[in-house]
Amino acid sequence: MQLRPLQQILLILMLVLCHNTLRADTLSLAEAAQTTGTVVMIRHALAPGFGDPSHFDINRCDTQRNLDDRGRRQSKAIGQAMRGAGFENRGILSSPWCRCMDTAELMDLGAVEAFDGLSSFFQDHAPRGYTLKRLRDRLARVQPNDPPLIMVTHQVVISAITGQGTRSGGAVLYDPRTDQAVALEMPPTP
Repeated sequence: MQLRPLQQILLILMLVLCHNTLRADTLSLAEAAQTTGTVVMIRHALAPGFGDPSHFDINRCDTQRNLDDRGRRQSKAIGQAMRGAGFENRGILSSPWCRCMDTAELMDLGAVEAFDGLSSFFQDHAPRGYTLKRLRDRLARVQPNDPPLIMVTHQVVISAITGQGTRSGGAVLYDPRTDQAVALEMPPTP
């Protein structure tokens, strides 16, 4: 089938518009690094399994679901990609769960601080209301000119704040002033 020149132009225009529409649903890490007053919410890297064991203890990593070798490689790749995109070593707030702390430490973007406002309330290991209040209080302190604040947390926390889901090692850029969120293009899973 041969397309006429006008049909070719319309087809190209339609493809460009569709691409730009799809593209608007995600931002690159470089674009995110240039924002201010925002938060990068990263889901911990790959940790095989679902939830945590019944004998979970926040103070004992051996009672939790932890990163595997792929998760450790993924964490390092995330940190490398973020440094390459212009994120500076300003530190990271992290859920106190071992898989989140390990993800944050392996990213190597500065000091890691455990923050209970990022705890997982999946399986009721942390109280949902308290956790989200602590997180919202911290988000309210983000100033319009602040560089992006980096947080490592869990799917349930990211979803509760942004309404978006993420894969392990995925991330969302969130603007607490406008309550808007957009997915970030993260390195592929190793």
